[in-house]
Amino acid sequence: MDFELREITKSFGAKQVLKGLNLRAQSGKALGLLGRNGAGKTTTIRIAMGVFPPDGGSVRIDGEPIRRDKINIGYLPEEHGLYPKKIISEQLVYLGELRGMNAKRAKAAARKWLDRLGMGEFFGRRLDTLSKGNQQKIQLAAALITDPDFIILDEPFSGLDPVNAMVLKDVIRELIGGGKLVLFSSHQMNYVEEFCDSIAILNGGEIVLSGNIREIKRSYDRSRLVAVSDEPERIAAYCRENLGDLVETAEAKKGEALVKMRSAEYRNRLVASLAGQDFRFDGIRVWEPSLNDIFVEYTEETI
Repeated sequence: MDFELREITKSFGAKQVLKGLNLRAQSGKALGLLGRNGAGKTTTIRIAMGVFPPDGGSVRIDGEPIRRDKINIGYLPEEHGLYPKKIISEQLVYLGELRGMNAKRAKAAARKWLDRLGMGEFFGRRLDTLSKGNQQKIQLAAALITDPDFIILDEPFSGLDPVNAMVLKDVIRELIGGGKLVLFSSHQMNYVEEFCDSIAILNGGEIVLSGNIREIKRSYDRSRLVAVSDEPERIAAYCRENLGDLVETAEAKKGEALVKMRSAEYRNRLVASLAGQDFRFDGIRVWEPSLNDIFVEYTEETI
């Protein structure tokens, strides 16, 4: 399945929130939708879900205008939307029925997902008796109860401890591996890098950067090497004093020596020169910006 937003515009009163936005996601992959608060992520998600229509542009599946009766979308919101005083299983069954399941199927699906998430013992409990992290897992069960083809995860790891985060990671990997289309929105860049092949960064209602994460990183200057070691000062000093023909600058940081080469073509020569010394290396790699660095670069100038 190929999902597209084409030239989407949306205004609320005099404020234009989305300005000709284009977005594409495919089954079996996760797309990271990134942006600072107020960039237009929530509006984009709501248009994708059909909560309200765009002012202009179109929402398409496999090149054709979307038919809401033909696509099953699961949504995990950032803010909890279930009823705290109600029984968990009753809420899940009710939500399944609202989305076309009969009561028997909905109850079986609720049991399946609660068991999968390690929450089976809470089947008959009220939601407000659970911790914030466990409530987040119930929200996930609600999003997945109808086995959706398209899943939107908005800050899915919010409130989860490391053990529960591992459970959610396994589920997300299963969804992607099972051919689901996943739209992943988060400010936690480590999770975006872990699950997403591609990203789209929103700023001021427009996509300012999109593409494969690996390709984006490789497009940056590759003339810097990072030598990971417990003696970065020695390595940096050696580069400055003996490799001036290859090295422009070399500085030591905590656990790393950052070496700026005069040309990226000198990489193999520099590595060979360093390997010939008695330095204690844990690794040598080409410096690349983190996804957080890239995000900040493209969203600093916000309206």
